[in-house]
Amino acid sequence: MRVGSFVLAAQFPGQGQGEALHRAVRSAEVAEEAGLDAVWLAEHHFVPYGTCPSAITLAALLLGRTRRIRVGTAVSVLPTVHPVALGEQAALLHVTSGGRFSLGLGRGGPWVDLEVFGTGLDAYEKGFPESLDLLVRWLREPSVAGSSERFAFREVPVVPRPSEALTGGESPEVVVACTSPASVRLAAERGLPMLLGMHVGDEEKTEMVTLWRTCARDAGYSPEAIADAAHVSAGIAQVADRRTDAVEMLLKAMPGWLKQGLDAHVTVDGRARSMRDPVAYTELLCGLHPVGTPRLCADRLAATSERTGITRFALLTEGSGDLAATEENVRRLGGEVLPRLR
Repeated sequence: MRVGSFVLAAQFPGQGQGEALHRAVRSAEVAEEAGLDAVWLAEHHFVPYGTCPSAITLAALLLGRTRRIRVGTAVSVLPTVHPVALGEQAALLHVTSGGRFSLGLGRGGPWVDLEVFGTGLDAYEKGFPESLDLLVRWLREPSVAGSSERFAFREVPVVPRPSEALTGGESPEVVVACTSPASVRLAAERGLPMLLGMHVGDEEKTEMVTLWRTCARDAGYSPEAIADAAHVSAGIAQVADRRTDAVEMLLKAMPGWLKQGLDAHVTVDGRARSMRDPVAYTELLCGLHPVGTPRLCADRLAATSERTGITRFALLTEGSGDLAATEENVRRLGGEVLPRLR
């Protein structure tokens, strides 16, 4: 089992953006010190829900500051960028980090980002599969041409080629965020592992993994490749001497952040959007994920892995909103929870 931290660079009420980003960077450094396996970086635009607008840029910084830990994006929002530009950056990080980079990709939402970056609503509603395929080709082939209406360009060489990494790896890992049966099928047909969100529980994640395996088998992937697919489960983690203390800490901090952050999202076309109740959502997350004593956290992770078949976790550890508390949480996760799983 491999456990990593999920870093949103969340801006809690009363905090500045620099404070949120400093906590994000510091918590990632502590994650390596504490023995965690990975750091997964979220990307958001124009909202305090997350103050990192470029997960791949922050990944570059953290790969330079660390030596062992894997760093991934969770996710880079593909509809707002050109897939070749993102592919070049991913290849660069893969080669220069010795293969420690993972590229997580997602559709994002129908947000005003699509207007600001000029990609348009179609890039979100219809263009994700085409962009994904072009990006994966860029990471796997020596040269690439674009022949579609949206991406039309002559054949050009891939520089740097991911295969030039000293690890001998062919390309950086690509993970696809999946929130619906359609996205599960999309990932499975390409043999790409899934990143499953923190808002769903073990039962739904098990259904998604089962659907992925069925679709991957129908697409012709071998039983070995299907069994080896390293899906990632996102969640939260808060370690304390008593479960009540862990829950209380999150209930004090997270609802204010969730309300402020989620309220700030603006749709590009004015469509109505439903909002979760911040307190109820926090309580739901506390019930789904490792929140409590080290033993409870370890048991919760082991149970999820057994039920779903997922062996990788990306756990939000900054739910307190406080730098010192976040550092302590990461250290306890690495020092008191992980040994119980290994």
